Amino acid sequence: MLRIMFFEPRIPQNTGSAIRLSAVTGAELHLVEPLGFDLSEPKLRRAGLDYHDLAHVVVHANLDAALAAMPAARVFAFTTQATRRFTDVVYEPGDILLFGPEPTGLPAEVLADPRITDQLVIPMIPGRRSLNLANSAALAVYEAWRQTGFPGAV
Repeated sequence: MLRIMFFEPRIPQNTGSAIRLSAVTGAELHLVEPLGFDLSEPKLRRAGLDYHDLAHVVVHANLDAALAAMPAARVFAFTTQATRRFTDVVYEPGDILLFGPEPTGLPAEVLADPRITDQLVIPMIPGRRSLNLANSAALAVYEAWRQTGFPGAV
C-alpha cells in the first residue's frame, strides 16, 4: 500500500480531494499537524464527496511522530527544488510520498531530514511556480501505483 503524506496542509479542498484519491487507489493518507483547517470543514467534506468513510486517513501531531509510525518506509519528498524526476524512481509498496503546504512547499529543515530517501520533482514548463497539491499527489500516486501493478484495482 502506498502512502500519501501532506505536511501541514492549508487548503481543505486539496485534502478533500486527497481523501477521494486515497479511497479510489487504496493509498493511505497521512496528515501532519498543524492543519490549516478543521477536518469537519464543509469545503473538505464537499471535495471528498462521500468517500471519507472509504479512505484510510491518519493525523499525526508532527513529522517525527508520522515517520516514527512507519520507520522502515522510504520517504520521497516532492519539491520544485529537486532535479530528479518522480518518474525516475522505482516505487515499492509502503513508500511515503511527502508533499508540503500549498503556499510554500516543504521547508528546508524537512528536506534536510535524514529520513528523506530522495527529493523528487514533477516536471513543469519553466516560469511556473507549482502544481496544485491534490493534482501533484494524484500524479505521483498513479505513477507509483502503475509501477506496482495497480494492486487491488479492477
